[in-house]
Amino acid sequence: QVQLVESGGGLVQAGGSLKLSCAASGIISRIMGWYRQTPGKQRELVATITRGGTTNYADSVKGRFTISRDNGRNTVYLQMNSLKPEDTAVYYCNVADNWRDYWGQGTQVTVSS
Repeated sequence: QVQLVESGGGLVQAGGSLKLSCAASGIISRIMGWYRQTPGKQRELVATITRGGTTNYADSVKGRFTISRDNGRNTVYLQMNSLKPEDTAVYYCNVADNWRDYWGQGTQVTVSS
């Protein structure tokens, strides 16, 4: 049974930082990533990282967010710096093996101006 446990969301002032974590179990993770969604909008890519460490970022977060992973712990992280009010969203972890992907339950990130 695949489980994804997210943590690290919260309320922060603009310009501040937060770090999200997502621990996966029951899956050999090939690609791990973070997506976000605001009410009335589609879920959008934030960043992904392959098992070998190749990363991909949305243009809106390049230079501010850093994705990383610990393969031994099967955990993916998202370090978010210089946060802006427009980064406010529910952030979802996504983990894929060779056959399908799985979603975490989501964690709220709120950036106040």
